[in-house]
Amino acid sequence: MTIHTYECLESTQTFLLQGLKSGTLQAPICINAHRQTHGIGSRGNAWEEQPRAIYFSFALPLNALPQDLKIESASIYFGFLCKEALKNFGSKVWLKWPNDLYIGHQKIGGVLCNKWQEYLICGIGINLYTKGNNSTPYATLEPEISARIETMDFLQRYFISVEKKISWKQIFRFYALEFQNNFDFDFHHNGQKVSFKDAKLLEDGAICVDSQIVYSCR
Repeated sequence: MTIHTYECLESTQTFLLQGLKSGTLQAPICINAHRQTHGIGSRGNAWEEQPRAIYFSFALPLNALPQDLKIESASIYFGFLCKEALKNFGSKVWLKWPNDLYIGHQKIGGVLCNKWQEYLICGIGINLYTKGNNSTPYATLEPEISARIETMDFLQRYFISVEKKISWKQIFRFYALEFQNNFDFDFHHNGQKVSFKDAKLLEDGAICVDSQIVYSCR
């Protein structure tokens, strides 16, 4: 994986997509920025810039993905790999269905995947703790982990796991064991608040709610 690092971008995902469309960038490739001023969150929401964070987006040809991975569940797949990479640093992070990184009951990051032509584009943001900065209302990775994590080292470790092309079946087996971490949370479905306790996780990463198959929620 080729990694390009920039001091500041509006959005790593927007920059990457524009580069692919213009032909100036070729997958597989990762775009990393120290600062991101107009990051993109889930459902088109803005991802607000933090004093210190890891921001990166990468593109992979669809034929480089595990054969048993559905595009709709790519956020779970790449989010779980990210969670595992952070756990290797000692973090207690977990992946809230389907694309949020949490510590306890607080969101510290997120994953956003989209398909463009024959490519998968995945953007990930992780809030890091900055000593002495109490101005941000957002949760962060643990202070002791944030203090010793280096972005390039993390990215290199992460992409080693990505390039192994671990099967979705193997990732799902471990994620299913952790799905109960969602049970303290609710989500909205068809205008109703639903507890994750009432949702069944399916083998392709979707959940079943009232006999309806759901791949994303709010």
